[in-house]
Amino acid sequence: MAKKFSTRLTLTVVGLLAIALLSLNAQPATPYNTDVEISRFDFGKMWTFEHAPTQYFQDTYGFQPDEKWWERARLASLKFASWCSASFISPDGLILTNHHCSRGEVFKVQKEGEDFENNGFYAPTRAEERQIPGLFVKQLARYEDITDFVNEYIGKASSDEERLAKQQEALKAAEAAYAQKDGWEGLELETVTFYSGGKYSIYGYKRYDDIRLVLIPELQLGYFGGDPDNFTYPRYNLDMTIWRAYENGQPVNTSAFYFPVNPKGPMENEAVFTIGNPGSTERYRTVAQLEYDRDYRYKILVDWMNNRINILQEQYAENPSPELLEQIFELSNSAKAIGGIEEGLNDPTLMGKKWKMEQEIKSKSQAVKNGNDYWAEMASKYEPLGGYASEITLLPPNPMSGAALQLAFSAYTLIQAIEADESEEALNEIKQEIKTLAPSLNGPYEVKYLATLLGELKKYARPDDTYVNELLDGRTPEQAAKEMLADTRFANEKKLEKLLEGKPKKLKESKDPIIQMGQLLVPEFQEAAIAFRASSPTRQVLSSKIANEVFNVYGVSIPPDATFTQRIADGWVKGYPYNGTEAPFKTTYFGLYDRYYANDGEFPWELPDKWLSPPSELLKSPLNYVATCDIIGGNSGSPMINTKGELVGLIFDGNIESLPGNFIYDVKVNRSVAVHAGGITAALKYIYRADRLLKEMGVE
Repeated sequence: MAKKFSTRLTLTVVGLLAIALLSLNAQPATPYNTDVEISRFDFGKMWTFEHAPTQYFQDTYGFQPDEKWWERARLASLKFASWCSASFISPDGLILTNHHCSRGEVFKVQKEGEDFENNGFYAPTRAEERQIPGLFVKQLARYEDITDFVNEYIGKASSDEERLAKQQEALKAAEAAYAQKDGWEGLELETVTFYSGGKYSIYGYKRYDDIRLVLIPELQLGYFGGDPDNFTYPRYNLDMTIWRAYENGQPVNTSAFYFPVNPKGPMENEAVFTIGNPGSTERYRTVAQLEYDRDYRYKILVDWMNNRINILQEQYAENPSPELLEQIFELSNSAKAIGGIEEGLNDPTLMGKKWKMEQEIKSKSQAVKNGNDYWAEMASKYEPLGGYASEITLLPPNPMSGAALQLAFSAYTLIQAIEADESEEALNEIKQEIKTLAPSLNGPYEVKYLATLLGELKKYARPDDTYVNELLDGRTPEQAAKEMLADTRFANEKKLEKLLEGKPKKLKESKDPIIQMGQLLVPEFQEAAIAFRASSPTRQVLSSKIANEVFNVYGVSIPPDATFTQRIADGWVKGYPYNGTEAPFKTTYFGLYDRYYANDGEFPWELPDKWLSPPSELLKSPLNYVATCDIIGGNSGSPMINTKGELVGLIFDGNIESLPGNFIYDVKVNRSVAVHAGGITAALKYIYRADRLLKEMGVE
């Protein structure tokens, strides 16, 4: 195995030069546009409830919520399973979330002859609402700051590894203590780390396990515009689903905590608030870390995703299925999101803001004044990692990289187990895994998967990556893939049986392409994993120290990174300039039909028959709108409420300009995209005739 070295060796020099120039009150040289304004809101507006910015709300909106408003905002908002957000919208447990959060679950209760994808579903009575096995929602019942408890437990650690170990021990001890505390009994407990260790909290959730489907629109409405319209605005999408929570066979009484639906929705320039569970952001990453993300991490990952999407689309064209379509949806969404982050990382203005903010923090950092430049230390830890970036991304035995790679890993594992003289039981378990997976090599797309992987390895190979040349042996990736799968005995049941039961030495020295592939690739992946793992504790501790330096400057006046825990984000309902014109703050159903006819009703702009003769009242109804609320993945299904605590919208997406929000929030162009409350109620009234739901929601 050849040792790898990154060519990005200038970071340490740049870091040292920055310190020297700062001491002379000069600006260090940088390739970024630093003629920009920085703001504490560069770190976003995803506020925690335990450090709610009440004074900021008063100063910005002339509105200071009382305790009752905060409690209802918290209790009416939900985690929807482990991937989305939701909210209670009636006194009897009605739950509102997105279509795209729900469609993977609803097919579990689709009966023979039904077609939820093309016809949707509506339960005319409560008795016909259908329970989804395994589906749950969680309500944040209690929370408490436990920073002092954790810090006292950690004490003074002698090493990075010891500090991290003590931190985990402290969090487990907190959970054990709170499980016995009055008022916390029976709750699901979760400890949360904020500011990379600057703050800690414990959350107690009430879990509802009986969740029943009430209404879901057709796929053509819930995913109108498909991938082309994804992350865009103006938008025309009825991305909603209605569920109900039950306990002991009866609807949950949520009269004390739900959001009344206001079909009028918000006005332009009105203050609104989104409560949800944003998954993760990386706004505290240093410039050096972001440069690694730009040059390696996201660059390679986006390529990997797009290549798999192409293969999946070929499969779907030949054999369409809801499961395959959902897989394409999810992967396409991720590829577009990460591609947007990558594009933002290549934006000299956005990176200029990050660089300038970093210099601002460092100029006020007591650690830097004492000679401890954590930013320069972090840069030095990332310098060598670029040499392992392709292996850590491309070589994990992911099913989406094909069966050949998985079998190569399994064959390598078997050989190692034999040499370690492991038990017969352990060996047989590995052999059975190989036998179970091996028939997949004869699948119609295995050559394409393997050729794609080999092509990616060749594309991102560095001069010292000699293993790639050994694997290809002068062949194109396509030629190599065909020949390898044609020659391997793993694709033949009898030959494989003979190979596995042969002598261990013969197995290791076999010229079988799958075995040789394992001998070449697995050590490379292991070397990369070791390289990342070796510096991981130090990088984690440095992240904590850097976040603490930011925290020392701004305190809780800026929010921590997202952690898939409940946050409240504030903003204005507001359009924005785009494509040489102005995006209106709202769209209407008129626009939906314009998109349908302009695209000749072809997928993904098709509509079901029952939508093709709309009443004028529906056409004039608002459908989607935008606001400046700060959101990210995980916020899907979040309620958007007004100052009265009324539900005025349902978050389902962000605009294309919001994609760099993973590392920076730009208040000027970032927009959250929501289904208008009036668009939801209009569909219930004019298309689905769901009068009982409208009555329950108090909507005329």
